[in-house]
Amino acid sequence: MKNKEVIEKILNYHPKFPLEYDGCDNYKCGNPEDECKGIVVALTPNIQVIRKAIELKANLIIVHEPTFYSSLDGDWNQDFKNSVYEEKKKLLDDNGITIWRDHDHMHAHNPDGIFTGVLKYMGFESNFKIDYETGGFPHYIIDIGEMSLKDLCKYYIEKIGINGVRYIGDPDMKVHKISLVGHLYPTDINNEYSTKVIKTLEEEVDVIIPGEVIDWTVLSYVKDAYELGKNKAVINIGHFNSEELGMKYAKAWLDELLENKIDVTYVPSGDMYNYIKKDEL
Repeated sequence: MKNKEVIEKILNYHPKFPLEYDGCDNYKCGNPEDECKGIVVALTPNIQVIRKAIELKANLIIVHEPTFYSSLDGDWNQDFKNSVYEEKKKLLDDNGITIWRDHDHMHAHNPDGIFTGVLKYMGFESNFKIDYETGGFPHYIIDIGEMSLKDLCKYYIEKIGINGVRYIGDPDMKVHKISLVGHLYPTDINNEYSTKVIKTLEEEVDVIIPGEVIDWTVLSYVKDAYELGKNKAVINIGHFNSEELGMKYAKAWLDELLENKIDVTYVPSGDMYNYIKKDEL
């Protein structure tokens, strides 16, 4: 089976997009005509992931996030020499690796192809509901019974395999409902989405786990709420970590789609961050 035949099966699995679609889901490097020798699925194709694919002798990497440091992953076109881009591209080319990005199509599923995996592998798939009234991104509201904020942080660290988390709130507070919410972008000039997230916190949940964050909207609200003695918190695990388990799920549906005829390996992208605590200095 050729690389392009694998991708054709994936596109047939996904919801159909208009023929004029011109988004980020496309080939980033390599040769679609090459015979597929093995597949790696990963959230982002960092050097660690590429080296693992080489070790596995896989020549097709399917990813969710950008390869070359911009949303559309175009050939590097800045007016300066970029040694990191050039060395990464050479590593891919020298090893005959093709990369296909699957972002918009995964999120187009109902339910969302990424967060289906997140809910499944976090152990939340049997006790959540989706609030579609928030606009832009559905809020996955999860009843976790009762757990301290500190234990919830530890749970995330263990389930995703990350090095730590940042949080706002009382670590000993009792948590009953959490919500996975969307990115808190600074481009939300009118604060419409941020205001809806705050409404979710005011009316229903104790903790939010967002993707991208900025400090001056929802996070400032949570900090003030905490200082006023209210049972509100944020766990900031980061954009990539918040979607990581969606690619573990991609391995599962790819195995079924390809009838296990090609080896598919999920490779965690790994936590971007290490942490130094004040008392370690």
